[in-house]
Amino acid sequence: MSKVVFVHGVGKQYLSEDSLGRDVVPELLGGVRLAGGPVPTPDEVGVAFYGDLFRPRGTRAGLEPPYDEGDIETDEEFALLMAWWAKAARIDPTVPGPDQTGTRGQVGWVASRALRLNTVRAALDALTGARCLRGVLDRALIGSLKQLAGYLTDDTVRRAARARLAARISGDTRVVVAHSLGSVVAYETLCDPTLNGDWDIRTLVTLGSPLGMRALVVDRLDPAAENGRAVWPKPLGAWTNIADATDIVAVVRDLRPSFGDLVTDLAVHNGSHMHDATHYLTAVETGRAIGTGLLPEAEAR
Repeated sequence: MSKVVFVHGVGKQYLSEDSLGRDVVPELLGGVRLAGGPVPTPDEVGVAFYGDLFRPRGTRAGLEPPYDEGDIETDEEFALLMAWWAKAARIDPTVPGPDQTGTRGQVGWVASRALRLNTVRAALDALTGARCLRGVLDRALIGSLKQLAGYLTDDTVRRAARARLAARISGDTRVVVAHSLGSVVAYETLCDPTLNGDWDIRTLVTLGSPLGMRALVVDRLDPAAENGRAVWPKPLGAWTNIADATDIVAVVRDLRPSFGDLVTDLAVHNGSHMHDATHYLTAVETGRAIGTGLLPEAEAR
């Protein structure tokens, strides 16, 4: 049974548990080794895969649907795009913000379709020109935000993704490592009393997580936050949250204000691939957090 379970993020709809495992498991092991921790065997690392839940039915494999600005259709998708744009403008001086593109005052969900399309187009142009996203196409960017927004609004996908992760966790699992949207899946799964009966998770490690976004994520979590503070997952002993300062998905890098003082927030530098899971996994900070969760209980304290 898996001592460590990895949960992926967005954009994996054309992969499988096996192909994803070939990428992430060696990097996870390598990160723990670099940190000097107890390195699990490959067989002790499991992958919870839910990407196929977002695979368009009847669409040719390997190609994103031809999304454009007209495909930002909901309040949630629009708000997420605006949050990514604002974050990119803060961290990259080459990215024009809304006040530099003539869209200031239009960053809310405007009623006029023409104005909305203009605002979305300006945001996409700004984001795809950012250094951290250079080479990313509109359709890939829109597809990613649709998956995050879709998880939070589609209960069928939500339940299925949580069930996939729960099936990979056993009484032997000590560490859950969750990247991007996977951190939302992991948090909700660990909070679900119908799924977590005999789990003893010493450490949750979240990487490039969007969980800190209050209106878009915290306020939509299941279970609901109480008095502005999210519920602590009962099977969880410790939580390390790791984010690159330029990772636009981790709009709010510090999770302690929303999830409590037991969260340890750490910063890493992933180079030009700010949101890449493998870059997060090879960081010493990630390896140390995983390794600590795998120590014998007395040593981990």
